[in-house]
Amino acid sequence: MRIVRDKRIVLVLLALLLLAGCKFSWPWAKKVDMTRATPDGLYQQGVEYYQDGSYKKAVEVFQRLKEEYPLSRFAIMAEMGIADSHFSDKQYVEAELGYREFISLHPTNENLPYVMYQLGMCHFNEIPTVDRDQSEAFKALKEFERLIQRFPTSKFAFLAEKMVRECKKTLGEHEFYVGEFYLNTGKYQAALRRFEKVAREYANVGLDYKVSYYLIETKRRLAEETAKKAAAKK
Repeated sequence: MRIVRDKRIVLVLLALLLLAGCKFSWPWAKKVDMTRATPDGLYQQGVEYYQDGSYKKAVEVFQRLKEEYPLSRFAIMAEMGIADSHFSDKQYVEAELGYREFISLHPTNENLPYVMYQLGMCHFNEIPTVDRDQSEAFKALKEFERLIQRFPTSKFAFLAEKMVRECKKTLGEHEFYVGEFYLNTGKYQAALRRFEKVAREYANVGLDYKVSYYLIETKRRLAEETAKKAAAKK
């Protein structure tokens, strides 16, 4: 009987509200579940958006969590969530800013090795083709080396070692590309300097064999050119 009476009361209240011209909506009918308003609820929602590939929505939810619950432990997790969402959305400049802010705000956080690794990957994923400027490869290299130096026993340091090799290979290939260009245009001395740099600074990354060949070939052409110039002076 009590349940029936309660239902009648609710219906009467609803009828009065409608007659009074008041807008009414059921709490459970809202688009956002009210449990989501808690720190862990918001974080879970952001994670769900992230897993669904809705990265911009994930950023919005994580940002809301940071602003509404700045002292919650989930706020720190949301900071990483924001940076990771930008990263997965290939917004590497925004992701880099997020990771750098995290490092600045939480210099002793246990997730720092991961954040530093991701920071390097932001630059690595921005590396252009071998014929373009390789500033991003150099920046990525420095970030990975910094991680290895600071957290040598971290699993991310192990991953960073592989990325150091990839960065060096990319930088070496760029130098080799420039050297080959100089060789083909008859600028043998300039070509020699480039090939020697590759042999000196980017050894053991997969370029040794062809660099060795090009060094020999460049020196041979340089010697021929020198001989021709000497003969012309006689």
